[in-house]
Amino acid sequence: MVSENRYDAYDTCVIGAGPAGLAVARALTERDLPYTHIERHTGPGGLWDIDNPGSPMYESAHFISSKTLSGFGGYPMPDHFADYPPHRQILSYLTSFAEAYGLRERIEFGTEVRDVEKNADGTWMVTRADGRESVHQQVVVCTGSQWNPNVPDLPGEFTGEVRHTVSYRSSDELRGKRVLVVGAGNSGLDIACDAARAADRAVISMRRGYWFIPKHLFGRPVDTIAAGGPHLPMWLQQKLFGTLLRIINGDPRRLGLQKPDHKLFETHPAINSMLLHHLQHGDITARPGISRTEGRTVHFTDGSNDDFDLVLLATGYVHKVPAAQKYFGDEQHPDLYLSSFSREHEGLFGVGFVETNSGAYKLFDSQAQLIASFVQDTRGGLPTAERFARMIRSDRPDLTGGLRFVDSPRHTGYVHSEAIVKYLAKVAAEMGWRAEGRPPRVTSVRREAVAS
Repeated sequence: MVSENRYDAYDTCVIGAGPAGLAVARALTERDLPYTHIERHTGPGGLWDIDNPGSPMYESAHFISSKTLSGFGGYPMPDHFADYPPHRQILSYLTSFAEAYGLRERIEFGTEVRDVEKNADGTWMVTRADGRESVHQQVVVCTGSQWNPNVPDLPGEFTGEVRHTVSYRSSDELRGKRVLVVGAGNSGLDIACDAARAADRAVISMRRGYWFIPKHLFGRPVDTIAAGGPHLPMWLQQKLFGTLLRIINGDPRRLGLQKPDHKLFETHPAINSMLLHHLQHGDITARPGISRTEGRTVHFTDGSNDDFDLVLLATGYVHKVPAAQKYFGDEQHPDLYLSSFSREHEGLFGVGFVETNSGAYKLFDSQAQLIASFVQDTRGGLPTAERFARMIRSDRPDLTGGLRFVDSPRHTGYVHSEAIVKYLAKVAAEMGWRAEGRPPRVTSVRREAVAS
């Protein structure tokens, strides 16, 4: 074990002031733990600030989980927000969160971290882009998982424009063009709908069939129905909700879509109400995977082909951690206990590197609370710290929620949201820790900040 004096000598460094970094900063602040907070942009919010260089945000982006279930613990989203808030409302929420808890004034804005290095004594050296260095007992990397695009090669030689959607901002970029969107993640579906309204021709290519979940059912956000209903075993949820979707959406093949090759919930959910609408109205055409390209022509695996000016790759992201990749390992999915705690390197944590099927902020909050409690007990030399350290090294819980996720890179390490949140709460209770943040001491600042 490391001496107690060393734990008292250094603080915790939080890298990134997006949703994950703000959750960690609040958890540390609640416990009066010393920390240094570094953010390369000029304000909080991470990717939700569309003006943040490199952000994948686009004008038509909205949350895919409802405001009711998406806020941080102790700090719900305001009632006047839309059911599925647009990105500017989310940014205002994150900004007000930082102000309500006094986090903003403690952030080093406009400061990029160039390198994180583990010292011989187990402390961590953080080097900024301007060469300044600082030593910390712990480092929590919260740089996010949607900054480094996964860019597959198109087979053949396509002579039109090819871009990843990380650089896409608005439908103005699509006007007068024949557009192919490749991929059926939620951003890909949004952008395909933008193309349906703005492009001369719009096509979406998907390698497999998907279950399309509408954002509202019976006039309510769909996730509130699932959360508020009786708890059912997963096989029964799949059967009942799958039957309901088949009744509502009909046979997807009549719209040119493929029949899903997996059970409901076994892939990241495609939550979108508009794609089927545009397919039904002929505004967009569905195609299967790409077999080859030649000039401006794209050939699909069903034998069809079409000509395009622009191919937008909605093909996801890799979980790179440029400043500390050698400590996090796999770029696709770092092997972190509970998606947060490094199994190999004491004092190294990451929040935001998780793929799951529901709103992330409550999950970030729970992860942040456990990290802060662990840091607090470590500094105090409490036996819970050593007990939890043993769990980090050896505990490998099943967090699939009874699902068998499809075999794809994105689903490597994928966890079921309800399963991981429940397990985080269980671990916290066993340790005598909290798993949710508390309301701010002063609420007037918050009400004024989110009123606009």
